[in-house]
Amino acid sequence: MNKNNSTKKLALTGGAAAAEALKQIEPEVMPIYPITPQTPIIETYAKFQADGEVDTEMIKVESEHSAMSAAIGASSAGARVVTATSSQGLALMHEVLYIASGTRLPILMIISARALGAPINIHGDHSDVMGCRDSGWLQIFCENAQEVYDKTIIGMKLAEKVNLPVMVIMDGFNTSHSVENLEVLETAMVKDFVGERTAITPLLDTKNPVSYGPVALQNSYFEFKIDQEQATNDAAAEYQKIAQAYQEISGRRYGFFETYHTKDAERIMVLTGSATGTAKVVVDKLRAKGEKVGLVKIELFRPFLHQELSAILKNAQEIIVLDRAQSIGTTPPFYTEIVNSLYQIGEIKKIKSFVYGLGGRDIFQAQIEDVFMGKFKDKYIK
Repeated sequence: MNKNNSTKKLALTGGAAAAEALKQIEPEVMPIYPITPQTPIIETYAKFQADGEVDTEMIKVESEHSAMSAAIGASSAGARVVTATSSQGLALMHEVLYIASGTRLPILMIISARALGAPINIHGDHSDVMGCRDSGWLQIFCENAQEVYDKTIIGMKLAEKVNLPVMVIMDGFNTSHSVENLEVLETAMVKDFVGERTAITPLLDTKNPVSYGPVALQNSYFEFKIDQEQATNDAAAEYQKIAQAYQEISGRRYGFFETYHTKDAERIMVLTGSATGTAKVVVDKLRAKGEKVGLVKIELFRPFLHQELSAILKNAQEIIVLDRAQSIGTTPPFYTEIVNSLYQIGEIKKIKSFVYGLGGRDIFQAQIEDVFMGKFKDKYIK
């Protein structure tokens, strides 16, 4: 424990860090189905439950589609609900992800991001989460185990504040299975920070009966979607407030983006996830050689803050975007967002797009340095 007894240091994997945060939050319902590399999250939490450390109803279902369906039912009833998945499991949920977001249900889902088949691959990339980036879920990315712990807590509070579902995303294996030292808050402090869920029009409130899952045809569907988009955009301000409040109790700062040596940078790299740490080391090495390079890490991906990002990038001479996913038949996801951001302020300039890490392929400092220095010509960093 530290001097003020408010934190302790633990060595945890990213998956165990998520489970630790969930133990402190103690959701009422957790529908679960195993899939690599997410399984350690629910395995660890199941042990907490079996040992009597949490009072959570864990529902063992027959598929990920059923897990999300059960989460939707429990959240509609007014419960605090959490689940977790990866890869094909997230893809199997896809049909009902839109039900959760369109019904404005504050479900928290932890994702160990993993490649989609075919061919079959169990290792990390962002194919799965990018495939559902327009499903109406808020998406928060994590670089390491500490961020997984912190953003699980932030994500739960955010979901229930704005009544929208939230994904907290870590890289499969690189983060989910790697042991790191991190600081954990006292459970009482976490519970006080997150608070209790106050459900709006819960399904089981028999004194105020409501109907869930209505039909909305041409005369009303459009308005529902406009309201949902406005709520999603408004969620950014709440995320910022919650992140600032969390900084006050943890000392750790989170935002829409993390900037690293960007103020005078002539070349700025944009990426997210576990590769960010490697890229920061490269930035330091190149800075020591007099190269004016910098880095932007995307933390909040949905909603996407175009104006805020363009303000960071507008003075750079060159922007380098690293995506860990493809958009088959068009440009990669992050690259598309960065071009959109700069176009909106009339600052179209030299932007390079690279794809790396598909199927868990490692990316090394030498490769990132070559990208910064213009020595890497191929679109794919292999």
